[in-house]
Amino acid sequence: MYHKGIEGFPYFLGLRSLADIATRDDRVCVLNILGGESRTVTPTSHAFSGGNVIFGTSPGRGGQVLKTPVGDIPVYNNVREGLDAGHAFDTGVVYLPPSGVRDGVAELVRVNPGLRKIVIITEKISVHDAREIRAMAQANGSVAIFSNSGGFTTTIAQYLGTAGWGTTTIVSSGKDVYIHYAAPDFAHAFGNDDRSKAAVLYAEPGGYYEQGIDWTKPVVACVVGRWKSKLTRAVGHAGAMAGSGDSAEDKERWFMGAFGVPGLFTPEHPVVSAKGAVVTNIADIPAALTAVMALNGAAPDFTPRGDLALKPWVANDQGLRLPPELAMPAVTAPEPYAGQIAALGAQVGAVVARQNMKDKSGASVMDPKTQVTSVHGHSVLDLALEPLEATFALPLVHEIATENDRAMLDVAVAAEVNLVGDPILVAADAAREAGNAPNAVMATAAAIVGPKRVERALGCTRALIGLFAHSGLRDGRDEEFDASGIVCDDATRALFLATEAEAADPRPEAMLAAIAARGGRSAFLKFLGGLGGRLSRDAILAAIATTIAWGPLMRKRISRLTAETLPWYLRLYGVMVGATIPGEHHRSGSLWGIPRDERFGQWTMADLCFLAMTGKKPTPEEALPLQMLVGLLISNGPGSISAQGAKGAVSADGPQTPARVQINKAMVGFLTHTGYSHGGNGFEGMAFLLEQFKDAGLTDPSDPAHGLDLKAMATAFARTYRREKAQAKELGTEVRALPGVHHPVFKGKPVNHDPRERFIAEFMARQGKYNVFHAFYRELVQALHDQGASPYVFCVNVDAVIAALLLALLWKDFKSGALTERDLETAAFTVFLYGRMIGAAAEIDDHLNRGRNMDTRTPPPACGFVV
Repeated sequence: MYHKGIEGFPYFLGLRSLADIATRDDRVCVLNILGGESRTVTPTSHAFSGGNVIFGTSPGRGGQVLKTPVGDIPVYNNVREGLDAGHAFDTGVVYLPPSGVRDGVAELVRVNPGLRKIVIITEKISVHDAREIRAMAQANGSVAIFSNSGGFTTTIAQYLGTAGWGTTTIVSSGKDVYIHYAAPDFAHAFGNDDRSKAAVLYAEPGGYYEQGIDWTKPVVACVVGRWKSKLTRAVGHAGAMAGSGDSAEDKERWFMGAFGVPGLFTPEHPVVSAKGAVVTNIADIPAALTAVMALNGAAPDFTPRGDLALKPWVANDQGLRLPPELAMPAVTAPEPYAGQIAALGAQVGAVVARQNMKDKSGASVMDPKTQVTSVHGHSVLDLALEPLEATFALPLVHEIATENDRAMLDVAVAAEVNLVGDPILVAADAAREAGNAPNAVMATAAAIVGPKRVERALGCTRALIGLFAHSGLRDGRDEEFDASGIVCDDATRALFLATEAEAADPRPEAMLAAIAARGGRSAFLKFLGGLGGRLSRDAILAAIATTIAWGPLMRKRISRLTAETLPWYLRLYGVMVGATIPGEHHRSGSLWGIPRDERFGQWTMADLCFLAMTGKKPTPEEALPLQMLVGLLISNGPGSISAQGAKGAVSADGPQTPARVQINKAMVGFLTHTGYSHGGNGFEGMAFLLEQFKDAGLTDPSDPAHGLDLKAMATAFARTYRREKAQAKELGTEVRALPGVHHPVFKGKPVNHDPRERFIAEFMARQGKYNVFHAFYRELVQALHDQGASPYVFCVNVDAVIAALLLALLWKDFKSGALTERDLETAAFTVFLYGRMIGAAAEIDDHLNRGRNMDTRTPPPACGFVV
């Protein structure tokens, strides 16, 4: 039953020449033709070969077709169906997964007596199955089998072209443990192929296929994988792992012996013979081959085309100043790629692929080891040290804003905070008087900042982006940019100018004066200033937003959609902060007694937030803790309840139709998903500290010379707490949890630390700052252990830091009677909302750009019913 193969081989080999491996005369059946890889590759192969794929199989899909440039390929459920339909073939191509290859080959061999060749694309076939495959195929006749990984074969062919060498036949055997068409088989067919003058062999460690071959024509062997000698398991190809005597170094020696060369070929040491050369870098193959063939009196096949120098088709340095050797200019790509790249270049901003974003985020991620969340690549610990304007801008520009852009943002938000005469203020006051928590008051205000409230500002932003998109402007701050070529029609000009109904609004002039006073620069404001009319507040807001967004937009860090919606977020920021200030403090021209010009021209976001909580401007010593608090609270990742609320609102509106998504409603979603346990619980740590310090006579929490014995205070509490724990255990009741102490992740060591708390503590120490409440917490965790109330020294967690910073910030007002405990609770909740609104903005924008309609819903099988 076994057919005779080629003489001289101890196993069956059915191909005498490389010319026989693949021909246009082959009639092909493709197994799993509708699989992921075949669906892409087969149409190209079919067209290239002149249409030699007769049919394919895909169980359960019989009757379908695979469309190709040269006609449809019919699909059957199995090989027998195709043969019965009159489709004769002599070559099988197998795209099955490793576990199915044996049965696929068996089907081909069993039902088609006319089968001559099988091409197996699959890798990582088990050795047992590979042996059975060869046995089955050999029993049926002359069959060439090779496993095609494909990667470096085409790369090497392209590299050879740069030296003027063309290829006759490209074979990839793959690198499974068992190779059906290996180096000796190739050498035999190569020797019998009149077309091929030389060969290139690419070899990896593992196996002895390349040993002892008598090469009859010149060969360049590229041996790679020296680094694999220390591996204990396969990395990449299953068979590319050396055993005993078949490492990369061993194979180098085999080839050097076969070619009669004393060493490896490199450009610096071109060691060659007429028989061949050995290289370890594929980039050296063309030069080595040219040198070898010169000794054989042979010249390249054609004029060399190109070279191997790096030629980027696309370059984006992200605004970085790179060294000259790295700042490579882009070159024009060959068609059709040049046209495609040109189209991408004309595209404004980033384009992000949509996907299901349930419990996912492209904006934030929490490190499970440190519990530190990062937003657009910036740790909240680092953000705690940035000015608030930078953190408020980050969700929307994906990078830390410049000093110029921070000043612009200050003005934009300040212009929205005073709500005098606005129905928003009436609604917010009504919500407050009804006893609602701060999140509900904010939500009431945000609900009114709907699409019509921002329609004109968004329209102005779209118009500015459209006017400047292809103007060559790279930096929105560049007031020297020549905008004379940008033409603004009458309708667009009217969009930017104030109407008669806006004549009494003093804010446009105040905003422009404030930007000038802060040294703000904007190419867009300069352009609008040349239109010859009074600008509207919406136009100025749009120009500010476009200035902030322009650099990231041009660098494709953000999408055009993000840039166009930025004014909505800026307005929401201002309104939400303003809504936390009771209505009686909103006056025409002043807010809590602070004149408009002062707020617009000098105040920062930290100043505004502190004013909203306390009714006064903070000192620099007070602004820093607030800045740190907001930074720490920005995000806990997409899994937090507040983030889920924001994402769910976007998902419900349908981000695949972005114009329908109401950003203010998404902010309301975030706000309704905060509460006294998620947000308001920040007061628990403050309440605990108030209990410890209520009769201590503390006047200044920032003074290390406070005169208090913190260790004695902590020890006294620890003893009491130990008795409480013992009593609770005796009674079978639950012992009270201590806010700010312990953490489910940072535990179990003799002394434990929350890295977030240590980061802030070390920063404060470097700044020479002191906080008595934080110091008490440090004493407390040690005392709990010393008194037997804890098995080890618990960590002081980040919640304790937040409580300590905020209570120290408000302590003097509390002790003076200006603030009550209820005010402290409101302040703790409000500062959480200030921080988390930034994180919510990041999730809203991310889901708007990436998400799919209704993608946050939970599938019914994942839901449960509780009786």
